[in-house]
Amino acid sequence: MRLSLGLFVLVISWPLWAAEAQSAAPGPLTLEDCVRLALEAPSPASLADQAVGIAREQGTVARSGILPQVRFGNGFVYNSPRLTQRDQFSFVALNGIREYLMVVDSSWEIDLSGRLRAGLAIARAQRNLAEADRRLARRDLRRAVAVAYYDVLLTRRLAKLETAALDEARDFEKRTQALQAQGEASMADVYKAKAQRARFERRVSQARMNARLANQVLASYWTDDVDRELNLEDTLDRPPPLPAELAAPPAAVPSIVRRRPELQRFEALRQQFRGEETAAKAQLRPQANVVFQYGLDSNYVRWADRGYAAFVTLEIPLFDWFRSRGAARQARYRAAQIAHQRAIALRAFSREYFAAKARAESWHERIAVARDELRNARENLRLARLLYEGGEGLALDVVTAQTQVADSGTAYYTAIAGYLKALVDFEVASGK
Repeated sequence: MRLSLGLFVLVISWPLWAAEAQSAAPGPLTLEDCVRLALEAPSPASLADQAVGIAREQGTVARSGILPQVRFGNGFVYNSPRLTQRDQFSFVALNGIREYLMVVDSSWEIDLSGRLRAGLAIARAQRNLAEADRRLARRDLRRAVAVAYYDVLLTRRLAKLETAALDEARDFEKRTQALQAQGEASMADVYKAKAQRARFERRVSQARMNARLANQVLASYWTDDVDRELNLEDTLDRPPPLPAELAAPPAAVPSIVRRRPELQRFEALRQQFRGEETAAKAQLRPQANVVFQYGLDSNYVRWADRGYAAFVTLEIPLFDWFRSRGAARQARYRAAQIAHQRAIALRAFSREYFAAKARAESWHERIAVARDELRNARENLRLARLLYEGGEGLALDVVTAQTQVADSGTAYYTAIAGYLKALVDFEVASGK
């Protein structure tokens, strides 16, 4: 009975265990997975998210200044009597020996000058500025992760190419040694093969170190275990075609460039300086305040002594030695500076757009050229080996062909990785 029950439980739990094991098995990470992990980890993007929350709460603080404030005050005052006459007070300003205060008061600052509304406008501008900074941080993080992702793929592929070239060099070295032992090759051929093998050993060591360092850079965006090799999806053999957006007419460039978050940041700064100008000018205008009190202010704790009072104050500035005017002009000059900086940035962004477009087109053209070069280099190596083993070629031709294959493979996959990174830069330049 126990055995059958155990088998029943095992049969029932087997699909659940298999599903959990399958879901827990890590698959190759795509670029989107790496970006998601980087965004979920603490990063400049997460700091920008917190800055947006801080700016949002600052807006709540600014709005609360416009609303009435209600407080409850409870106090007790004791005034010692005169030493010579105990029924009189020591201090004329107090109306009794004891005073009990239990008052609810409401104060409301009437924003005649616009100072509070200017503070609210500044808070809104700072929130827009924080949101623009968040877009910039998330965009820059995505770009950095994408570049690091393609660098890992490229360095790993180059390490494989160098390893294959090293295997070819070692095989050729063994072949020359065998031919030299049979008297069909000279020692010069053997030394050429040995030197070629040593050269590729050095290149393999360098390529593997570059791949390891690139892996550390990518992993550092979301984990501290940076030396563990990441399982990445290799997309270098499937480069995307040239996007149709690269063929956009020049008339569409300004509207595309204006989507960049840097321009939104300039607009938020301009709004902030306008708010500061309004706040500075508000110091020259009257400001009113209304206070209403209700409760007990008596020498005895008696509810019958309750009452209310209202106070209205109007503050009219007369002369401030040009302080407010100077602050307003400073804010106006800063807003004008932002306008000039925006115009300068717009020209720079247009140049970056055309430069990114040209780089993407150039890298895309180089892929086909490098692919043809790699195919010809491999065929040249094959023929050089056949001619040498047939006694009609030179060892130098084989060694040169081996180097050409390695260099052509490096150029081919470098062109693919350069094209993919150029597409990332083009997305940034086009405001995505």
